[in-house]
Amino acid sequence: MSLDLDFTHKPVVLVVDDTPDNLALMAELLRDRYSIKVANNGERALRVAATEPRPDLILLDIMMPEMDGFEVARALRADPATADIPFIFLTARSEVADERRGFDLGAVDYITKPVSPPIVLARVQTHLTLKASRDFLKDQNAFLEAEVQHRTRQVSAIQDVTIMAMASLAETRDNETGNHIRRTQHYVRCLARHLQSHPRFADFLDEFTIDLIYKSAPLHDIGKVGIPDRILLKPGKLTAEEFEVMKTHTTLGRDAICHAEDCLDSPNTFLGFAREIAYSHQEKWDGSGYPLGLRGEEIPISARLMAVADVYDAIISRRVYKPPFPHEQAVDIIREGRGRHFDPDMVDAFLACAEDFRCIAAQFLDGEADAQAEAERVRAVFGEAGEAS
Repeated sequence: MSLDLDFTHKPVVLVVDDTPDNLALMAELLRDRYSIKVANNGERALRVAATEPRPDLILLDIMMPEMDGFEVARALRADPATADIPFIFLTARSEVADERRGFDLGAVDYITKPVSPPIVLARVQTHLTLKASRDFLKDQNAFLEAEVQHRTRQVSAIQDVTIMAMASLAETRDNETGNHIRRTQHYVRCLARHLQSHPRFADFLDEFTIDLIYKSAPLHDIGKVGIPDRILLKPGKLTAEEFEVMKTHTTLGRDAICHAEDCLDSPNTFLGFAREIAYSHQEKWDGSGYPLGLRGEEIPISARLMAVADVYDAIISRRVYKPPFPHEQAVDIIREGRGRHFDPDMVDAFLACAEDFRCIAAQFLDGEADAQAEAERVRAVFGEAGEAS
């Protein structure tokens, strides 16, 4: 990266001194190269320094009445509008203690009077060049930071779209509820946030983790892509053999995500949560779930969250073999599953935010066309009486 400093416009130098002759001398010395501003006391110097265009450099006398140069320096550094303006003490005070104090207050240089014009010109040029370099790098860093943020947002958006596309592919194979994947990911986030302050989950469920689980939740049934249509789309109850095949969607989903992880050079936390959810969201707290029969804390937290979300949505949604059940009935069923199907503390959190679940379900209702098509499928399979049963 080349450092191309822009001196098209003259740098602005503010000279602060209570002696008119000194102001005139410095103005005469510098005016051919720089735009000059002057101030004959500390208060005026602070006002000028904070006014656009702000000075690029300040030459500051120390011995002034009312507000001396040290006080001015302290005020410059305290004000965000002037804190980055470099200043040089230009003074008759030549004691080492004064120089030390000046540098401690942030001066970039210290020149004693009577001044040598070549030295003043050289040091002013040096510090203006340094400031221009700092400003250039600051602008470049700001640009690069903005560009990184922009690219990060792009990557995140591509990730989100890819996830939804993959999840939607699974939904096209098992088109029971059009907005199921959207509802469940919002349920999961809602439930996780209610558990953030719980002693069992507080260390795990920070906002970053919740966001990753929220994003990965739509992949919970990705393995259904590998289930044969004769089983996946069967309108009636599955046989024991068919159910064993259906249960493999958890393993198929896990394997597909593991393959994606293997393509990366480093572990990916996001895909890790997606893998946990796809593989373990059918496990039950009492160990009666599948595919491994995990029990209690053996089940990943992400999968336990999805279990509540997935079951709630299945209960309130129309399926080919049943009508949608009301919210209150879904709440009762999940309450009854406390300590058996679900983590007890998660059920308690669900009961506390059950109305939020109801609102999410209302927000992401399936379209009327989807509901009508599903109703026609029900009538075709069960007849007119089946829809009302």
